[in-house]
Order: sequence, then C-alpha cells, then structure tokens
Amino acid sequence: MLYLCPLCHTKLHSENKSMVCSAGHRFDLAREGYINLLPVHHKRSKDPGDNTEMIQARREFLDSGHYQPLRSFITSRLAHWLPENAPALLDIGCGEGYYTSEFAQWVNERQGSCYGLDVSKVAIRMAAKRYDSVHFCVASSQRLPFEENSLDGVVRIYAPCNSKELQRVVKPGGVVITATPGPKHLYELKALIYPQVRLHPEHSEQLPGFRLAESLPLQTNLQLTGLQAWSLLQMTPFAWHASEETKAELADRASFTCKADFLVQVWQRKQVV
Repeated sequence: MLYLCPLCHTKLHSENKSMVCSAGHRFDLAREGYINLLPVHHKRSKDPGDNTEMIQARREFLDSGHYQPLRSFITSRLAHWLPENAPALLDIGCGEGYYTSEFAQWVNERQGSCYGLDVSKVAIRMAAKRYDSVHFCVASSQRLPFEENSLDGVVRIYAPCNSKELQRVVKPGGVVITATPGPKHLYELKALIYPQVRLHPEHSEQLPGFRLAESLPLQTNLQLTGLQAWSLLQMTPFAWHASEETKAELADRASFTCKADFLVQVWQRKQVV
C-alpha cells in the first residue's frame, strides 16, 4: 500500500494486522479492515466529519440510485484518463463508499488499487463493512497520508482539499476529477427552506500545478418519495437551516421532484520540466 506515517511522513509497511513505519509508529487495522491515520492533534473536534445521522441518510439516499448518473459519469472519465495497467486511485471525502465502490470495480479489474479517505470515522467504518475491495482510511484531506507522485488519479465529490497536497501526491500527467454543484442544483429543495433562493455560483476553482482538461455539466431530474427527499436534505449543508416542521412536511409528501445539477471537471497534473 502507498500509505505514509502521519506523524513522521515515512513509508508505512504491513506487519501482522498493523501498519508500521521505520520510526516505530504503529497503526492497527480496525476489525472492519480500515486504518485510522488521523492523529488526535490533527483533529479539529472530538469526532470530526459527518455524524451518524448524516451518514445513514446519505447511504439511504444513494442506495436508491438517484445519483447513479453521476457515479457512472465519473467512472467513464476515469476510464478515459487513467492508465489501463495497475492504476492507483484515491477518493477524497468518500463517505460511506457509494461512489468509491464503483470506481474500485473499474480499478481492480485492471489490477490497480483504490483508496477511500474521509475524516469521519463513522463513515469509514460503514464503508469498510460493506466494501472490502477498497483500502479505506480515516485521515485529513489537508494532510494526505500518501507518498509523493504515487497516485494516477484523485476524485473529489464536494470534498475540500489542500491543493498543495494534490500536487504532491498525483503523478505528473495524472488527474484530479472534481464534482461540484451546478447553478440550479437542488433548487426546489432549497426553495422550501429559504425565502429567497440563491443560485450556486459558477465554479472558478484553480489548482496550481494542474491544467483544466475538461469541464462537463451533468443534469438529471429526480423523482423522489418524501422520505427520499428527506434523506437528500439530511446529507446537504442546508439541512442545518431547515426547521423541524419543514423536514416533517417533506417526509410526509407522497412525492417530490427536483433537479440535480453538477459540474464535473478534470484537472491534469502538469509534466515536470
């Protein structure tokens, strides 16, 4: 595996059911098969990341298949940009593993390795229980525990990250694929919460050391039950602004229709001169 020790930044190697570095720092594999590479002094809170309710809502909604078009679309871009022979891929902010599992299927068919990283221990535990084809770790996206120039690709679906870290771990010629909200993403859901709905701003991210190779919009109409719409709301940041009355009314609906609007971008690491 490609892990680095989060304490001394030397390579980790397998030893029984642990990962150990040359300085003797040891990280045990959890019963579910994941590894926790988030030192206490790197945490911003006791239990960082999404909580159990948010992760469970995310799994329930994603299992319904409504975001399958996004998962399939990103997989198609991976197939276009990643090498056919033993690619190494990281999914940052992988949550409970819905997207990562399909990426891993493509990667593993080509004798590669797929990693999933999230700061939420709850999410990673849930992911590792279901998907044993992925190397899952609890870690910070601001301090990626991977070797320099070790990854052919990184996927970031709504996940924040340190651009310098991306430049460090992605191979020259490798790619970062991002998915962000398009202007009208979940407009109808937001209209239930805010008196005046603002469109998502046009995305203007810049990644130093990378060139923008593709910028591709993706839209799909969601025909949901009330409970599915409630789960979708729970996995969004604006759930914090919804009243309990609004949430209850949404869950009681027979149906709810809204639009998913995504922007998928492919950033290619510039070749070292």
